[in-house]
Amino acid sequence: MSTTFSKETYLYWYELMQLIRQFELKAEEKYKMAGKIRGFFHAYVGQEALAAGCMTATRQDDPFITAYRDHGWALAKGITANACMAELYGKATGCAKGKGGSMHFFGVEQKFFGGHGIVGAQIGTGAGLAFAEKYKGTDNVVLCFFGDGAARQGMLHETFNMAMTWKLPVIFICENNNYAMGTSIERTSNVIDIYKLADAYDMPGDMVDGMNPEPVHQAVERAVKRAREGGGPTLLEMKTYRYKGHSISDPQKYRRKEELEEYKEKDPIVMVAKKILEEQYATQEELDAIDARINEVVEESVRFAEESPWPDDSEVLKDVYVDENYPFIVD
Repeated sequence: MSTTFSKETYLYWYELMQLIRQFELKAEEKYKMAGKIRGFFHAYVGQEALAAGCMTATRQDDPFITAYRDHGWALAKGITANACMAELYGKATGCAKGKGGSMHFFGVEQKFFGGHGIVGAQIGTGAGLAFAEKYKGTDNVVLCFFGDGAARQGMLHETFNMAMTWKLPVIFICENNNYAMGTSIERTSNVIDIYKLADAYDMPGDMVDGMNPEPVHQAVERAVKRAREGGGPTLLEMKTYRYKGHSISDPQKYRRKEELEEYKEKDPIVMVAKKILEEQYATQEELDAIDARINEVVEESVRFAEESPWPDDSEVLKDVYVDENYPFIVD
């Protein structure tokens, strides 16, 4: 790693990535305890460098939208661990009032627009968010995340065409963790370098090391600058890896254990911690103190979730159907 970034940035990266990692591991533990967390569960363990690099290259007002592997992005955008864990538990205090569960986190105040369960659906919605920002005259840029499996959806091509035609301020980021649900890229397409899909639309595209927050930050920073200046969208293929299965029930028979261990050797959290120690940005004792603080935050999120109330029966249709008197026309 270079020394391009400040002490504060490295420490921010370390703390955010540890928060995501420890939250996911604790949530997985609670999922395996019967009755605690139900439904699907897709962990972000191993991919934390993407969240870290994207956050330091953007502003809080820049909207983010992603697929169902969304816990890490919600935490990165500022939704509290309490609200995230409560949502996993299906409690009324969750970030989606207990109605979304693992796959549909949401935070309007934090400019986090999901959490979407339909593969590739968020690509079109991400462009819609970008159209809204351009229509309103802001210089906000939307970051739209999707996996390598979603890159095979027709929605992507229709959206790319529209986004380039209208020069929408959106960065399309493919989190390429190699396997979609369990099928390697090589078995799904002749084009295995996903960033090259941008060529058909004269859209800038690039491949990025997604296991390191430094190149993630640098690539996103360039793309965001271009979008803010009216240059339109960019496609970034982030090469990353998930340590867990596609979902918690995945036996992972499609990959070798040796492959997983090879990726763990360049774990982003370990590499950032090593850099912090080498540059004397913090001592091991200070990193241990950060770890302890994060552990308490995560443990508190479990206590909060378990003590929170279930949604009231009267809430079942709220936020699902629109009231006929709802004022559709706004200033």
